[in-house]
Amino acid sequence: MIRILYRGPLASCNYDCPYCPFAKRRDPPDRLRADRAALERFVAWVRDEAPAAGGGEVEVLFTPWGEGLTRSWYRTALVELSHLPHVGRAAIQTNLSGRLGWVAGADPARLALWCTYHPGQTTLDRFLAACSTLRRHGVRHSVGIVGLPEHLGAATVLRRELPAEAYLWVNAADGHAYSAAEEAAWTAIDPLFGYSVRPHESLGRDCRTGDEVISVLGDGTVRRCHFVPEPLGNLYDGSWAARRGPRPCPNNTCDCHIGYVHLRTLPLYEVFAGGVLERIPHERPLWSVPAAAVRGGGR
Repeated sequence: MIRILYRGPLASCNYDCPYCPFAKRRDPPDRLRADRAALERFVAWVRDEAPAAGGGEVEVLFTPWGEGLTRSWYRTALVELSHLPHVGRAAIQTNLSGRLGWVAGADPARLALWCTYHPGQTTLDRFLAACSTLRRHGVRHSVGIVGLPEHLGAATVLRRELPAEAYLWVNAADGHAYSAAEEAAWTAIDPLFGYSVRPHESLGRDCRTGDEVISVLGDGTVRRCHFVPEPLGNLYDGSWAARRGPRPCPNNTCDCHIGYVHLRTLPLYEVFAGGVLERIPHERPLWSVPAAAVRGGGR
């Protein structure tokens, strides 16, 4: 098994979130062409070479800086990957703003979406309708929101309107210090918020990245994760394989879910068993998660 976090050149988004540096950014045509070519090359590698190189099943999460599902090539890639017998999961982070008719062509047992609701960028009704479409097609998906103070009301309504079994995650907002009361309010919505609200000490800690999990850029550069810039090699010439293996984290802390979820010092592979990449917990509802375990986490 190998899990791959892929991020190509795409850096454009149709939303204007004030907390995002890629808000309303437009990619020039040459960047879009490069992104499409890079993604198609990556999908071809997963299709033709990954079983031998990865040693079995492959799971893929697309983590574009911008919004990928407004681009046809990401939709095509997810559909194709979902039908490959050695791909256990084909997932993407998305604002869920695009049309969703394409999901009917994917294998719902393998497709998954990590969906973020951005108040002020879309209506709650439209976002909930998109979630309903995914449920109707049997597509696995998590739903989340950035935990800014001004989003608390919207998050409360979102939690009320979602099905009881749906997990609603909350990302701690960068640069915001949470009071005990604020943390309690967000934890009432997401019982796992404690893992997000404070950075995790990671220096020298055992992590699955670089071994069971890798990060791949559009040109094929392989890193252990998105947050460690040192390259392991290149995906397409196979040079990364010689450096693949367990190693301690070189960073002092890890404060992003797609990084710290892979720390062996945290129980998150058990919490999200079967849904690590798409952020779907193994057991729902989550109110059974021990409060002490949540408080022991960080962002």
